[in-house]
Amino acid sequence: MSTSAAPTVETIAALIDHAILKPETTAETLAAELAIAARWRVFSVCVRPSDIAESVATLARTGVLTGTVIGFPHGTTSTAAKVAESRQAIDDGAAELDMVLRIGALRSGRTDLVEADIAAVVAAAGDTLVKVILETVFLTDEQIVAGARAAERAGAAFVKTSTGFAGGGATLHDLALMRDAVGPGMRIKASGGVRGLDTLLAMRAAGVDRFGTSATQTILTDVERLVATGAVAGTVDASSY
Repeated sequence: MSTSAAPTVETIAALIDHAILKPETTAETLAAELAIAARWRVFSVCVRPSDIAESVATLARTGVLTGTVIGFPHGTTSTAAKVAESRQAIDDGAAELDMVLRIGALRSGRTDLVEADIAAVVAAAGDTLVKVILETVFLTDEQIVAGARAAERAGAAFVKTSTGFAGGGATLHDLALMRDAVGPGMRIKASGGVRGLDTLLAMRAAGVDRFGTSATQTILTDVERLVATGAVAGTVDASSY
């Protein structure tokens, strides 16, 4: 991956899924967060399933996609429930689905169950892109590798570190495990603890393709300031995105 191009607001924004997932989020907060996403023209927002239709309507003509979560945050709902939730989300306008895999099954070594659960959601999603959340804070290195490979075999487009609701979050160590575990066609999403530009750039250099964060405005304000002063704190190339 080339890192020859200096970051701009546009290239960094194109890597961000702006997360609006806190259960206590009010209608007023949702509107304010969607306005942040629209202002910075991020790649997408990731909202609660009940907020999909409003997000789609609000962000129409901004170019910002709406994604949502499936089986969130624990991954313990049945496969049938995840499939139904996926279909409803797509009907409501979701362009991407971030599903939580069966964490307990993965920890038990039942990768067959994990893979089948993911494959059912991928099948239900059709052309809609599916990302698989591992929740790495609960997993050993071996389980991270096994989960990433199960997601790849099941046909998911991305494997993702975390929900952001279990403590911990994305680390360079875990991201390296994930990147090495899967082929070049499988993309990586870092989520949980991505709160600054330096962190984002280091993870991008490690092979991360997308970032889930609620710190979008902080990160992009830093890019804007650094570009304006000529003191860019790193390099990134979003051309492969």
